Amino acid sequence: MGFNDNKSVQVCRVALKMAISSREEERKYMEDFKKKNIKVAAVDIGGKMPDSRFKFIESALVAAKRNGLITDSHVHDGAVIGAMREAISQIETNINGLSVGGKIGIARDGEHLSVAVFLSVGVLQFNEVISSIAHRSVPIFKEEKELT
Repeated sequence: MGFNDNKSVQVCRVALKMAISSREEERKYMEDFKKKNIKVAAVDIGGKMPDSRFKFIESALVAAKRNGLITDSHVHDGAVIGAMREAISQIETNINGLSVGGKIGIARDGEHLSVAVFLSVGVLQFNEVISSIAHRSVPIFKEEKELT
């Protein structure tokens, strides 16, 4: 299996696409990915790091539940929380103490769940851009199979 055929890679690309999208693009992507049986969500975030870390994790969890990417179970909650913590930890040393604003993109295709973070980092008059992504495997529960 090649790099482009890997479902883990594909779902990460979708999450990143959601994170960098405009609101208009986001709505279009949601419709397009739904046709491919890929569930997606996105949420705007902002604040000063590290104070906003928990708020970002909570926002991702709420968006994933609200958009039907995960069920209300501790296993799925843990996957989203773990992926968000990993994505934030990848960039945290570069953004600690700074104000950030951007978007979280989340995608799920079967057992594959990915969270992408895309941020603008305020440094005086200069805005830096930073992104990160994380993947988790999640079980498909019986009640999810019945919904599809």
